[in-house]
Amino acid sequence: MSAFFATCPKGLEYLLRDELAAMGAADVREALAGVHFSGTLETAYRACLWSRLASRVLMPLAEFDAATDDALYAGVQAIDWSQHLASHATLAVDANSAQSKLTHSQFIAQRVKDAVVDQFRQRDGSRPGVDTDEPDVRINLRLRRDRATLSIDLAGAPLHRRGWRELQGEAPLKENLAAAMLLRARWPEVYAEGGALLDPMCGSGTLLIEGAWMAADVAPGLHREYYGFLGWAQHDIAVWRALLDDARQRAEAGLRALRSCFFGSDADPRMVQTAKRNAQEAGVAGFFTLDKHDVTHVSPPPGCGRGLVITNPPYGERLGDRADMPRLYRALGETLRERFAGWRAAVLAGDTELGQAIPLRAEKKYALYNGALETVLLVFELHARSEAPREVKPLSEGAQMLRNRLEKNVRHLRKRLEREEIHCWRAYDQDLPEYAAAIDVYGQVKGGPWLHIQEYRAPADIPAETARHRLREIVRVAGEVLGVPRERIALKTRERGKGGSKYGQFDQRGEFIEVAEGGLRFLVNLTDYLDTGLFIDHRLVRAKVRELASGRRFLNLFAYTATASVYAAAGGARDTTSVDLSATYLDWASRNLSLNGYTGAGHRLMQADAMTFLQRDRERYGLIYVDPPTFSNSKRAEDFDVQRDHVQLLLACADRLTADGVIVFSNNFRRFKLDHEALAERFSVDDWSAPSIPFDFTRRSDIHGCWLLRLHAQASPWGDSVNHVRNQGRR
Repeated sequence: MSAFFATCPKGLEYLLRDELAAMGAADVREALAGVHFSGTLETAYRACLWSRLASRVLMPLAEFDAATDDALYAGVQAIDWSQHLASHATLAVDANSAQSKLTHSQFIAQRVKDAVVDQFRQRDGSRPGVDTDEPDVRINLRLRRDRATLSIDLAGAPLHRRGWRELQGEAPLKENLAAAMLLRARWPEVYAEGGALLDPMCGSGTLLIEGAWMAADVAPGLHREYYGFLGWAQHDIAVWRALLDDARQRAEAGLRALRSCFFGSDADPRMVQTAKRNAQEAGVAGFFTLDKHDVTHVSPPPGCGRGLVITNPPYGERLGDRADMPRLYRALGETLRERFAGWRAAVLAGDTELGQAIPLRAEKKYALYNGALETVLLVFELHARSEAPREVKPLSEGAQMLRNRLEKNVRHLRKRLEREEIHCWRAYDQDLPEYAAAIDVYGQVKGGPWLHIQEYRAPADIPAETARHRLREIVRVAGEVLGVPRERIALKTRERGKGGSKYGQFDQRGEFIEVAEGGLRFLVNLTDYLDTGLFIDHRLVRAKVRELASGRRFLNLFAYTATASVYAAAGGARDTTSVDLSATYLDWASRNLSLNGYTGAGHRLMQADAMTFLQRDRERYGLIYVDPPTFSNSKRAEDFDVQRDHVQLLLACADRLTADGVIVFSNNFRRFKLDHEALAERFSVDDWSAPSIPFDFTRRSDIHGCWLLRLHAQASPWGDSVNHVRNQGRR
């Protein structure tokens, strides 16, 4: 078994993970813009041949520190390259770097090439040549935080190049992104149920061809003539030929059974001709009907009562005038609503604003990247329009009580929220026991505010259907009182299962919205995770961090999305270091820092277990923020329990604290008891829990605790604003 890494555009990771697992890959786990997996060489070949989503398949050879060009050169030379290419063969090197001392990708690639060529020259005087287009071996060097990963690129060229595209439009859609759109829109299911595929702005035909190959079980790499392993010294020809023979047989059988249910049109006659040529190259032209007309003249084909309308309209970036785009999207939505009842539709909108121009409510939204452009895929179920407006049912007595309470809360909070410019706040927190939920508002968002509603566990004696009905009433009342449409309400529900009540499976939309707090900007995700990326009950704790940060070096442990690091930077911290085990959260943290202009070497992001980092790090910090989870059972770190382990954690922080430094320690375990007796020898402790609770959380005064710790023999920086506790063994 060997380790491999399949790259893909951001937003496709979960789909690619499932695809590789279905192929038989082992140890499959997603990462940023790719998926790790393991298997045999046959597994990697199959991924190259059959993956509809991957961009490349990399086989790592070595990982080493490369903070200097000499270290990089030595690390590359440590590999015996005669095991991978012949002396007369050709090679090419791709390199990329992030958060490393070596930053110039062309220089890095040159040093890698030099190290390989020099090894051959030193051995027998020969040297491989260079071919940047179709080399015998393509080498990939990825440098992250001065750590290099050196791999063989088994794909050789991007896998989205299927081998059928002879002509393309001005803004072509990559084939793997088209495949992701089709999978998100559940095209295989639509086809299996007898449905058709229609693209009313088909361009060069990418979506239709990908849809046809998917339906016919044609391997996406079957028409490719070049792969990066074909000239590799360890290439297994027999394994590859067997895979190709199997793929050809499957394609022949699939094309024989394929239905003629693919329809496309475009307002540009040149694009219609381009789509026809490409369909011929792909071997599916006989199953297509392609016409010239604009989106307003599209109708369901005769005899097709159901199917999928899928399209990638212009965004106004490379194609079309941006000012005209909302009108186009609106016309598309009206056509779908008027003529395609019973169908499903999927539209890749250039941005959220363009998506909102479509006069339809999306059932699902997914963030996808079309090259460097962040786009949103909207999926719609097109229902028949009712002749009469739907009668709005009157509220039940309980729901009316809920409405009265929520309106009272809003009136009570509104003036202070406006005065203090607070845009993310809690409007309701189980004020009425029968309506067990928390309602949070995320305001000052492009397009209007969002609501985030989390259901609390209902008492065991409440029937499940009653709880579901009350939750529906909460959503309706919250939307009406706060003026937020249903499509902008994110709902987190509990489901009863083994082990008791628990939250159900979340969406994987990758949809972020930008919100404001304290004059700073943050990205939140309301749908994919239990937490949103911004703990709004910690608003005052973050403000305290900003107040204390001036001139200090700042360390953020269990950094999550690094909102506290952004506050520290805004408060004048000399530098920030954010530590978390999750690569997903560190990427999110990087985006939050960048969003506020805090980039560069002065803002470190470290993927590490907090205790391990404290044991290995030799730096000292003037301000340390520690906000650990209640417990953690990560496979990459020792089990953590905040009640059991907080003393050990804080004493480890003391060793990294300057003499006049401060630790801000908080957590959300409501039964937590700080062990003053165990901490008294090193620290003076100020209990800052009560002052740290925002006014909109007063119903939950125990939602978190917060303590300010400093080493002994220093004057207290807190003054009389908190209850100072020194050398006491109780809270």
